[in-house]
Amino acid sequence: MSKTGYLVAAATFGAAVSALTALTPWQGVSADSAPAAAAATPVSVAEVQQRDVQNWNEFSGRMEAVERVEIRPRVAGQIVEIHFREGALVEKGASLVTIDPEPFEAEVARAKAEVAAAEARVTLAQSDLDRGRKMTALSTISQRDLDVRDSALRQANAAVQGAKAALRTTELNLGYTQVRAPIAGRVGKIEITVGNLVSAGPGAPVLVRLVSVDPIYASFDVDEHTVAKALASLPSGQDRSQTLGAIPVELASDGESRLRRGELQYVDPSVDAATGSVRVRGVFPNPDGKLMPGQFARLKIAEAKATPALLVSERAIGVDQDKKYVLVIDAQNKANYREVTLGASANGLRTVLSGLSAGERVVVNGLQKLRPGALVAPEPVAMNGDAAQKQASAAP
Repeated sequence: MSKTGYLVAAATFGAAVSALTALTPWQGVSADSAPAAAAATPVSVAEVQQRDVQNWNEFSGRMEAVERVEIRPRVAGQIVEIHFREGALVEKGASLVTIDPEPFEAEVARAKAEVAAAEARVTLAQSDLDRGRKMTALSTISQRDLDVRDSALRQANAAVQGAKAALRTTELNLGYTQVRAPIAGRVGKIEITVGNLVSAGPGAPVLVRLVSVDPIYASFDVDEHTVAKALASLPSGQDRSQTLGAIPVELASDGESRLRRGELQYVDPSVDAATGSVRVRGVFPNPDGKLMPGQFARLKIAEAKATPALLVSERAIGVDQDKKYVLVIDAQNKANYREVTLGASANGLRTVLSGLSAGERVVVNGLQKLRPGALVAPEPVAMNGDAAQKQASAAP
């Protein structure tokens, strides 16, 4: 090897030794130059809460009108006016359709004349009876003649009552020419238009259909186990139909984010043997009219009484393939992996069925940057849904 080659090889070997020396923790290195221990990771932690909560179960169902009416004419005649727009909301008693009133007005006038004539006959009969009494006192007429005159007065009074009843009938028929809404609700499409003749009675045609809007029913099928638990939570010794309202129900329809709270109104007395479900009906306020009969809805039903449950924030829950877990902080401030079984949500938190105990500390922020066994610097926050999340989001 040439002298130049020796020099190059020596320089290369020296550089390699220097680099290796810098990377190797030699025994002669002093303690002052040893790397510092890993720093604790700051995380937000909260204690597992135990509170009384109501266990909710979710089902799907359909909306139903509380009242549904097919409006038919009660008198025959020609339709002369329609007073509503299809699909409009109407108040109870609002005029919907007018049937030609003129023939019925004439009948009312005739009936009033009959009443007047009958009352005139009463006046005449009363005068005859008064004269007869005077004549009987003078023995001018017999008692039989007086009885005849008394009977004539009674018949005249009865005729007045009959004439007044006939007048009332004609007045009712005249009133029926104004077809009015028997309930408040939303009208459907017009079935018969102006100018058509309609009949009355059992074969009368449908003029329009009307459904109530507020309140509204929601019917859904619930498994027998859930129904049994809900009914068992009701006060004992009372009529079940009077206490169903104590079982809370909530509803969310398509296009609505908010839940509507209602009351359980009816539980079918039998279980469907084919499906193992029970037909249940709730009643809900609907003042804005956004809920419509036949509409799909998601419904939740709970027990009447709250039961103790463990609760954690959704932010405390991690996913490990098909498992759910939390990181529990022990007395040495180390993070420990803990598999948990979860239940339903309650008041912005998640119920824990197994894996935790009340009072244990769990990580609610920074879960993804920790590994089991890591040392942490815990920063306590409240385990109360929104408040815990707001405080946790402000933590480093």
